[in-house]
Amino acid sequence: MTGLLVEGASGIATLAGGLRRGGTQRDAGVVSGGALAVACWEGRILAAGAADEVNRQIAARGLPINAFRRFDARGGLITPGLVDAHTHLLFAGTREAEWQLRARGAGYLEVLAAGGGILSTVAATRAASDQELLAGGRARLAQMLASGTTTAEAKSGYGLDVATELRLLELIGRLGREGHIELVPTFLGAHAVPAEFRDRSPAPGADAGAPPAAGPDGTATAAPGPAATDAYVAHVIDEQLPAVARQGIARFCDVFCEQGVFSADQSRRILRAAAGHGLALRLHADELAPSGGAELAAELAAAASAELAAAPGPGSAVGRGCLSADHLGAPSDEGIAALARAAEAGTPVVATLLPATSWFLGKHHFAPARRFIDAGIPVALATDLNPGTSPTLSLPLVLSIACVEMGLTPAEALAAVTINAAHSLGLGAQIGSIEPGKQADLVVWDVPALEQIPYWLGARLARTVVKRGSIVFERG
Repeated sequence: MTGLLVEGASGIATLAGGLRRGGTQRDAGVVSGGALAVACWEGRILAAGAADEVNRQIAARGLPINAFRRFDARGGLITPGLVDAHTHLLFAGTREAEWQLRARGAGYLEVLAAGGGILSTVAATRAASDQELLAGGRARLAQMLASGTTTAEAKSGYGLDVATELRLLELIGRLGREGHIELVPTFLGAHAVPAEFRDRSPAPGADAGAPPAAGPDGTATAAPGPAATDAYVAHVIDEQLPAVARQGIARFCDVFCEQGVFSADQSRRILRAAAGHGLALRLHADELAPSGGAELAAELAAAASAELAAAPGPGSAVGRGCLSADHLGAPSDEGIAALARAAEAGTPVVATLLPATSWFLGKHHFAPARRFIDAGIPVALATDLNPGTSPTLSLPLVLSIACVEMGLTPAEALAAVTINAAHSLGLGAQIGSIEPGKQADLVVWDVPALEQIPYWLGARLARTVVKRGSIVFERG
């Protein structure tokens, strides 16, 4: 059989119609009432809506009904497969001891003295074997699939040297080929300054170093001095990026643009170099304080559009621009305005927000999602899966946090993990909605209405998951 016919749904949230922003973000394209169905053929959506009309379209194509596997949704809601647009999938070790230290009020010195922080994960990941990293990745992906995720971005960034960054990207590519979740590899060599660069002496008369700051995954660390950071930026541009480009696995380059990590100017240099190597761009921006990250993302999107207009053609790598600015917990007013102007000009940068991170850290301060939506900026949501500040594998839990803490409606939140997340990965034409011709990635939920997905906190509601027209997960 090369077809799948999902029948008996109570509703279908199609998310049809493209990228959502402003008032359109609350439109989930819900079809309800009567008998509903989705037909898939050769891995693509054939038709969706009223069952009678779907059957007519099957017949009009001359397709035999007995070539379709018939599946009963039993009154469940059908949505597109969920898209997790920001994860740090591959790492070794866990950091629950650090989490408990923070819960008791420990500061950065105590966390560092106890061996915590991002560099502890870097050390553990460098020391881990391929099989250990693959086993951890497979286990996490299985949990993500069971929560309805069918596509996920996966970053390197726990290597911070050429060999380990390439190894992480190779393993991400392998996991994507062997599993049911489609993976989008991202190079994140500029995640932090590694230990071997931090003892670089500053130039005569230079500032010896910034004060201790929050690290790139939100945990405390001592900030490296300017000489160390500049040397590492040069290493990323001159050694890591060319090797990553030759390897040919990464689709994106990301940088952690934050005070005490990489400045907007350093981030610009890395991202422009990455674009020259054919990589699309995304950016950790303004998580903890205004750093110029949102402004930089909008600038890169506009510059790419201008360069593509001047030299059109599919081979123009810089024309891909910056598709996503992530975190955005503390953007400046100008940063929000810049993202709004980019969206209005037709070069939207998706604001990919990561509420589980703020929640897990107990910060009680979340990205201003309502300001973004009201300004016409497309919003996506993601888990930020990582061992230090967001050890979650569940996008439905992220939806709940976004609705409770950020004031998103369930429909806005669903758009943020389907069509908008797909656009943030440059995949909006292939996935993220239920429309004829698009990839047949579906979830059948054990609830009749989309509002109940975030309502049932922490519940495992994904009953059946379909990837490219094949059932890849069934609960029970």
